[in-house]
Amino acid sequence: MSRYLIMEPVGGCSGDMTLAALLDLGAPLDAIGAGLDRLGLGGWSLEARPASKCGIGGTRVDVRVEREDHARSWREIRALIEDAGLPAGAASRALAIFERIAAAEAHVHGTTPERVHFHEVGAVDSIVDVVGVSLALDELGVETIHASPPPLGSGIASSQHGPIPVPAPATLEILRGRPVRSAGEGERTTPTGAAILAALTRPDLPSSFVPERVGYGIGHRDFPDAANVLRAVLAGSGAGEEDLLVIECNLDDASPQVLARAIDAALEAGALDAWVAPVTMKKGRPAHLLGLLAPASLRESLAATLFRETPTLGLRHHAVERDVLERRFEEVETAFGPVRIKVGFAGSAVFNAAPEWDDCVAAAARAGVAPRRVREEALAAWLAAR
Repeated sequence: MSRYLIMEPVGGCSGDMTLAALLDLGAPLDAIGAGLDRLGLGGWSLEARPASKCGIGGTRVDVRVEREDHARSWREIRALIEDAGLPAGAASRALAIFERIAAAEAHVHGTTPERVHFHEVGAVDSIVDVVGVSLALDELGVETIHASPPPLGSGIASSQHGPIPVPAPATLEILRGRPVRSAGEGERTTPTGAAILAALTRPDLPSSFVPERVGYGIGHRDFPDAANVLRAVLAGSGAGEEDLLVIECNLDDASPQVLARAIDAALEAGALDAWVAPVTMKKGRPAHLLGLLAPASLRESLAATLFRETPTLGLRHHAVERDVLERRFEEVETAFGPVRIKVGFAGSAVFNAAPEWDDCVAAAARAGVAPRRVREEALAAWLAAR
């Protein structure tokens, strides 16, 4: 069963709420603290304690800083993380998060990432949040993370630059291209929370899953319309296999050779199945529907394959579920040589059996007969042996 993390920013998403949810899920505080000590920042402490919001129990995190901190550049933060000797996965995640923030801040302020100076998100507490989240994910052994759309909030907030709209310009820039939710007054998703989602998560939820552990990160704010909590669910695939997608596109300008190659390339890249069907498009144009069945984890690589191999300008994808029979091979002897039979079964009940066509073709070539003759004899031999 594949395992992954699901993040649900029910009433907000921030760095401390994310870290709190992962601690509540079972990430060890001592191990995270030891990793954070490697940063050499000094003058801070991390406190995690039980808390509740709207009757929901979870964990709240507070980073206590002994003195006012200074703004740091993206270059300084990058060096800080790279020189800390963190586990490779944790360091990579932390750098990816801050890189998203740097790119967004540079866009908002009309400069380059290297010249960006972080104020709020460059302070000790934000660095602890980001690196702490990265270490917690490493401790939990999580690779794939799904996330539902975060709430943005509305209104005006104060910043080092003066009053700014909510959501903060950097938050909105970071989340550009991802689904979001509007919400009531107040800042619901911070730039740090947005960057964690944008850098580490897929903007979708699995169609079905088996919850294994649930954690709640309790925020510091109170909203009249939502509990300020972030839920994290460690889950497994409900179907006993990885989530599946159907990826498809319509093609009215692809030759038969291109279509055939696209199918082969998709299968070589990991698609479980691929097909082409005739369709009629707008203006009465005859065309083809190219479709793939694929593990959700291969969506990006398969999309790149189809963009490379076909003239399509866009793809569609949607989650699907399937029921499959167990399968095994049984070999039978024929007058033309051995042929494998693929048997589909569930428990003790056999539902179908079919000779492997490639085996039939190879045997027929050796014997100088039609493959269908080999197929018929192989199936008869299998039935006779039952």
